[in-house]
Amino acid sequence: MAIINQATKELQVKIVYYGPAMGGKTTNLVQVHDHVQTTAGNKGKLVSLATSSDRTLFFDFLPIEAMTIKGFKTKFQLYTVPGQVIYNTTRQLVLRGVDGIVFVADSQYEKMPENVESFQNLVDNLNSLKLNLMDIPYVLQYNKRDLPNAAPTEYLDYLLNNREVQVPSFSATAHKCEGVFETLNMITRMLLQKYLTQGTPQAL
Repeated sequence: MAIINQATKELQVKIVYYGPAMGGKTTNLVQVHDHVQTTAGNKGKLVSLATSSDRTLFFDFLPIEAMTIKGFKTKFQLYTVPGQVIYNTTRQLVLRGVDGIVFVADSQYEKMPENVESFQNLVDNLNSLKLNLMDIPYVLQYNKRDLPNAAPTEYLDYLLNNREVQVPSFSATAHKCEGVFETLNMITRMLLQKYLTQGTPQAL
């Protein structure tokens, strides 16, 4: 749930990058942090909470052309979740207060079972927090499109986007920064539209 900071006149919106291990979540955040356009002092440090074999990253930023909703500029907080199943409790903690989700799928054929398992894990973890994925803006990113064993995007849509009204999906090669900002721009637009339509949340 977005939070209003009365002191800074900011609407803080939380976006979580979810997906299987080694799928490209961290690469997305690193690319955004390296290339996002902000004025001086409006981008937080890229913070890493490392475990023995996985890590959670997060930072926040206020775009140069920040959308203002009812007098509040929109600051985005970007998080990744650890991909390893043993850190599921951490995934649940990161999902608390989520406003929008980017699901990063690994396009390699042999990774399809992990993509499906991770997507179901997302649904289950949201349910454990009394949240429903259908109520949360989200987009899909099909990463690693440059690899020779990448499955067709139609197959990924069949596995992950097989619903009456499909959500936006993007092809990406995150390590080249291809598709990274297209994905981010769409989820931020969806969130801004939601708050323009519904109004801002209550100040905390």
